[in-house]
Amino acid sequence: MATVELRFSAQPEHVRTARLVAAAVARRAGVEEAVLDEVRLAVGEACSRAVGLHRSNGLTAPVRVVLIEEEKQFSIEVGDQVPGPGGGSSEPVAGMDAALDPDADGEDEMGLAVISGLVDDVSVTSGESGGTIRMRWPVSGVADLP
Repeated sequence: MATVELRFSAQPEHVRTARLVAAAVARRAGVEEAVLDEVRLAVGEACSRAVGLHRSNGLTAPVRVVLIEEEKQFSIEVGDQVPGPGGGSSEPVAGMDAALDPDADGEDEMGLAVISGLVDDVSVTSGESGGTIRMRWPVSGVADLP
């Protein structure tokens, strides 16, 4: 299992870099070429959401992106450090709508809707130490890249 971890300051201009890194690692992991645009878009939405949460809550902590290559799947976790419901443990959020803070704006809701439309296997967790969006894609086998 290979893992790549990326941390970046919560600035919108860094989201593009995260998208490019995610697409490159996904390609190397064996994610089908036809799915790479979906990977880019989903990571962009998740990172934009995390950046927005950090900025609106005055956090200077970095946004965390973890890319995990496993035998039969490729996973990406985008984490923010904004405390949410969950009371100390990272609890799965039942359904995408429940992941939203009641005071959240429509942009946050739209971002989660876009992600759920792009990724078949997605989960959102939220806890005292922040939230994570985990997305998974199947891999087609050995990648063509060395």
